[in-house]
Amino acid sequence: MNDSLWIGAAIVVVVLAGLAARIVRQYEGGVVLRFGRFLRVRPPGLNFIVPIVDRMFRIDTRTETLTVEPQEVITRDNVTIKVDAVVYFAVTDPAKALLQVVNYMKATSQIALTTLRSVLGQSELDELLAHREKINQRLQMIIDEHTEPWGVKVTVVEVKDVQLPEGMQRSMAAQAEAEREKRAKIIRANGEYLAAEKLGEAARIIRNEPPALQLRYLQTLVEISGERSTTIIPFPLNILDGLKGVLAAAPHEGDSLPLSAGRI
Repeated sequence: MNDSLWIGAAIVVVVLAGLAARIVRQYEGGVVLRFGRFLRVRPPGLNFIVPIVDRMFRIDTRTETLTVEPQEVITRDNVTIKVDAVVYFAVTDPAKALLQVVNYMKATSQIALTTLRSVLGQSELDELLAHREKINQRLQMIIDEHTEPWGVKVTVVEVKDVQLPEGMQRSMAAQAEAEREKRAKIIRANGEYLAAEKLGEAARIIRNEPPALQLRYLQTLVEISGERSTTIIPFPLNILDGLKGVLAAAPHEGDSLPLSAGRI
């Protein structure tokens, strides 16, 4: 009879120990309620509670990812776009996440959705496309401000994709093409200006330095002889100077001829 009592008592102890023992994983927080009232948050590891009296809820404290489905938003400059986003958040206070909100995942999702529409609706399209990082930071700050009372910390908010209407895409493509064409014309004009400036400088050097003209003449002969299979006979440039002197001394049409001292 005594053995049966000991065996029964041992079984009761084992059952109670099994009911009292709770294992909290490293990435969890164990929220203990006693008679429905908050008692404490148990750390990771093996913990014991009072059976029937206490109840433990495990809250995951790892970073979670929330995807905001594409939403139609009208920007401040009246452009209708579709935008989706991703939100990264984690529970920092398991007690608040359990006691202050019914479902912190759903609540965070709804806050992210409404904030996304509100912030993008106050922004212009150019600002959204050019300063996305600034808008992401603003979204993160506003969402985190709303989720802080729930013990939820929003770490990152990223606008993933911005879908524009087809007409707007064509207009932006035409604008970008016109901008590229304008830059190309400016570059060509600058190149022509620099080339003309260098040619003028070369002409002044050749005019003031006759040997430079000789060198350029010889270089031109070398280039012509390399490109064609014809025979080229060079002649000295000083012949041209002699011809210039003869032409300068010759009488031109309309000039009066010199008269001799006597008449015939």
